[in-house]
Amino acid sequence: EADTIYQKAQTFLENKKNSEIDIPEVRYIKGLIRKGEARATSHFVGLTDDQIHFMELPFYETGTIEKKPIGKEDIQLTIDLIEKIKPHQIYAAGDLADPHGTHKVCLDAIFEAVKALKPKPFMDDCWLWLYRGAWQEWGIDEVEMAVPMSPDQVLAKRHGIFKHQSQKDGVVFQGTDAREFWQRAEDRNHETAALYQELGLATYAAMEAFVRWHY
Repeated sequence: EADTIYQKAQTFLENKKNSEIDIPEVRYIKGLIRKGEARATSHFVGLTDDQIHFMELPFYETGTIEKKPIGKEDIQLTIDLIEKIKPHQIYAAGDLADPHGTHKVCLDAIFEAVKALKPKPFMDDCWLWLYRGAWQEWGIDEVEMAVPMSPDQVLAKRHGIFKHQSQKDGVVFQGTDAREFWQRAEDRNHETAALYQELGLATYAAMEAFVRWHY
């Protein structure tokens, strides 16, 4: 079965035109690569397979850069996962400067799911924290939780990013910044720590900043 998928994907890619959408087999292989990378990072930070969930939201499955608008099924799948885990904290990418734009759709699904779940008792103890990725940081006046990082933790984060091999050397959706993703993320964390130092707080190697979404 694997050989059949491989042969079909290879034949398609050898003859693919620029405007042509990837066939399901190629999208399946790309998905396997990204899942493998995400799983490798999760294992690196100490998670086990039963703590890793791949949602495979329908909006993403277009085969093109442009994704579908968020739908009821996307929201319901998000509701189901939150209800299953009953987390105390949810961390989501609030990086709406991402030139790819997928973060915005995912965030909308999480917002709608959290609003729908608000009456549930476990949600009284559940906080939604938004972080930003490589493109920009929260304004220092917006930050509601700042997590200091030691040099060892900065290095661990870099190694975690390195597990995402397909995204590491020249990001697919680069934007106007020529630095690699890990360099941008690291510089952003260093700059945040430097700002807190200028404000008279303790000196740290880096700092990760979060804003809480109040629902």
